[in-house]
Amino acid sequence: MLRLEKFWTWDFWLADDGHRYHIYFLKARRSLGDPDLRHVNASIGHATSADLIHWDEAADALAPAAGPAFDDLATWTGSVVRGPDGTWFMFYTGCTRTADGLKQRIGLATSADLYTWHRHPASPLLESDPRWYEPLSPERPDEAWRDPWVFPDPGGDGWHMLVTARANHGADGYPGVVGHARSPDLVRWQAQPPLSRPDAGFWHLEVQQVEVVAGRPVLMFSCLPGDVDGRRTTAGERGAVWSAPGDSVLGPFDLARAAPVTGVELYSGRLIRDRAGRWVMLAFRNLDAGGGFIGEITDPMPVRLTGDGAVLGGLLGGP
Repeated sequence: MLRLEKFWTWDFWLADDGHRYHIYFLKARRSLGDPDLRHVNASIGHATSADLIHWDEAADALAPAAGPAFDDLATWTGSVVRGPDGTWFMFYTGCTRTADGLKQRIGLATSADLYTWHRHPASPLLESDPRWYEPLSPERPDEAWRDPWVFPDPGGDGWHMLVTARANHGADGYPGVVGHARSPDLVRWQAQPPLSRPDAGFWHLEVQQVEVVAGRPVLMFSCLPGDVDGRRTTAGERGAVWSAPGDSVLGPFDLARAAPVTGVELYSGRLIRDRAGRWVMLAFRNLDAGGGFIGEITDPMPVRLTGDGAVLGGLLGGP
């Protein structure tokens, strides 16, 4: 388990250099008192492990920019991939305060060793495209354009990014979609139409990840019960970490078939292969039995596919 005495930890992402696992996580001081304040006081921490259980803390990877910038308020959730020349690319969410609310954009930092990171001069790389996605406005000051998940095109044609986003139409109050962008080189990005329909009952799909588990594409995301259409929660689907099947790693993803993997005790579930090649999940401990925020990251937990082979399930039973 990764628990820091003086800091809350929550959303995180992982990289594997073949020898050690690297975990990057959002962190904020517990001395803030109110856990809700952590979001606008977040930096990106770093730790390493040989077994996904015992972690050695390293220097922070990134902190908010010191001067006026797209990421001068907070640095939020992202992902890490290795480029063709061996350079590591960290995509992350940069947040700044504007007259209309908190503006979210996608930034980039690079590293030769996964320890020392430098902001790329092309940042910010990408912001919400109003052709498909709901932009920041005085009427909607809580824009969603964050949590980039980057992976190579399965056919070798560049790179793809999944993004937490909201559709700009046809959502009946729950416009969460799988946002999508493409790049030929990890630096130049263009937004694309979403990879899911905006009518599945989710306000947002946070910390997305797509993997092929047992030969089947699976989308992981997180959404608390209060941000899910009541028609789903009435049916007993009161999840926090969710999974949904896809026709491929590029979808389309059938969010109508999304199923809860955990309850509200856990959030931000991430899949990774352990050294034995098995898929496991880590998540951050969200709420205790009394509803208080915990802010620490679990040990790995086993995962499996349900009977139809489409939805990830059968996890744990507790934090």
